[in-house]
Amino acid sequence: MDTKFIAGPCVIESAQLLDIVARKLVEINQQLGTDIIFKASFDKANRTSIHSFRGPGLEQGLQMLADVKSKYGLRLLTDIHEAWQAEPVGQVVDVIQIPAFLCRQTDLLVAAARTGRTVNIKKAQFLSGRDMRYPVEKAREAGASEVWLTERGNMMGYGNLIVDFRNISDMLEIVPTVIMDCTHSVQRPDAQGGKTGGDRRFVPSMALAAKAFGATGYFFEVHPTPDQGLSDAANMLELDRLHDLVKQLI
Repeated sequence: MDTKFIAGPCVIESAQLLDIVARKLVEINQQLGTDIIFKASFDKANRTSIHSFRGPGLEQGLQMLADVKSKYGLRLLTDIHEAWQAEPVGQVVDVIQIPAFLCRQTDLLVAAARTGRTVNIKKAQFLSGRDMRYPVEKAREAGASEVWLTERGNMMGYGNLIVDFRNISDMLEIVPTVIMDCTHSVQRPDAQGGKTGGDRRFVPSMALAAKAFGATGYFFEVHPTPDQGLSDAANMLELDRLHDLVKQLI
């Protein structure tokens, strides 16, 4: 099975940002023979603070993602937070992602599955890998053509996450494609100052550890200047570091 790579900014900040990241992904694909899927969110509906930047919204965001596909030929992934969003999103993207906190929402899973697109379900911070068989069952019984699972850590106390890499092996017994979310797993979700913290220096280690446990794909949020990013600034990997990390993983 080919190793899957997903990368892009946390949220759509501007068309210029999407172009910068997309051009870099195309360059990496050409140099390394990969097929990196472009990821960005049109709406961050789960921000800590009501005052945080959320993105351009569904209509404008989908048009901007469609422009990326048209200009650069990249496959697309984005997340949905409400069931009604699945149909219009499925007309544009190749993979619909279910956020971790929403992975048990039956209507959301069913709506995503019915689009015929691949459904990537992120494992909740409060579930084990083995628990993910039930969200997968919901998606499959609703007609999903392909289901992926993504590991992103579990809550450790109130202000930190910990990754039990055995979850990767457990989830590989449920689906053949298990992605390691190497950036959200380094979050420190203690909401200091109304924002989620994190430590991007551990991103490469998360990826390499996941590889040792049999992960079949890797998810990276990247940004040319992550500290200036409008969402997940502390966790996103510097865009210019992506090439060498992908090369190491393949």
